[in-house]
Amino acid sequence: MALIDLAQAAGRTAPFRMNWTRAEARRLYDLPFADLMFEAQTVHRRHFDPNRVQMSKLLSIKTGGCPEDCGYCSQSARMPGEKLKASKLMEVERVIDEARKAKAGGATRYCMGAAWRSPKERDMDMVVAMVEGVKGLGMETCMTLGMLSVDQAFRLKDAGLDYYNHNLDTSERYYSEIITSRTFADRLETLDNVRMAGMKVCAGGILGMGETVDDRCDMLCTLANMAEAPESVPINMLIPIPGTKLENADPIDPISFVRTIAVARIMMPESHVRLSAGRTEMSDETQALCFLAGANSIFVGDTLLTADNPGEDHDGALFRRLGVEPEEMDAAE
Repeated sequence: MALIDLAQAAGRTAPFRMNWTRAEARRLYDLPFADLMFEAQTVHRRHFDPNRVQMSKLLSIKTGGCPEDCGYCSQSARMPGEKLKASKLMEVERVIDEARKAKAGGATRYCMGAAWRSPKERDMDMVVAMVEGVKGLGMETCMTLGMLSVDQAFRLKDAGLDYYNHNLDTSERYYSEIITSRTFADRLETLDNVRMAGMKVCAGGILGMGETVDDRCDMLCTLANMAEAPESVPINMLIPIPGTKLENADPIDPISFVRTIAVARIMMPESHVRLSAGRTEMSDETQALCFLAGANSIFVGDTLLTADNPGEDHDGALFRRLGVEPEEMDAAE
């Protein structure tokens, strides 16, 4: 299939392709930059308003002390450096109050994250109350709590949880270089449980962890070839945190990052592609290219779990310069 035909096929109306190969993804990735951007923007405009960006807010409802050994994360209890102090699960009313502030600031989706391998049953009542409270504010709800059982997934769905985030992080080949305390298959099992319960999936990865371009293409193929592509695909730029295994990782080239965003947009035409962690290290010009490549979602606020994030003032100024407005929540949600 010709290079342009690949992109055109991806942007047609449903059913979308679920048989992407690494070779096809790589051919898109390697297109001349102007051609790749044109194709990504063409697909993007077919499915979204190119001048609207969805705004989410992420709150850490339980920080630190995670038993996993993810090489990028400051919340791992196994990290070799100085460890982040573990906190207790946040009180429900405080979570809901923070959600009110996020909604007032323009966020339509509220994401809650806990540093767990998986939720303990003793915490599920509070987690469910958080979902119900935020949903009651008229916001979309999202959680990332680690691995989920089928029963837990159905309970969260019944509480009104819209999205569940569980990132693949990288390719299956490279996964064990980053995480050894769980497997790539464990990740996929949780995503299957989320789908079985009827929730929307938020799943993406992290770039700049020493992976190859083929690893990035493989990760995108895994996501795009699911029975249903994730409705939300966060693409993170590694924030090298002192004390973690990846503290000295070489930064990813910004153009390579933009290329990955563009390929994600072409391969998953109807997904929100979120420009996630690492925006504090990106120039305004790099972020603008990411939006042009098809990114149409960001996290707002000064912090992203435990890392810095551009504040609302900076994002608002950038949006005004680009003529971009926040996406409004679908009335059908």
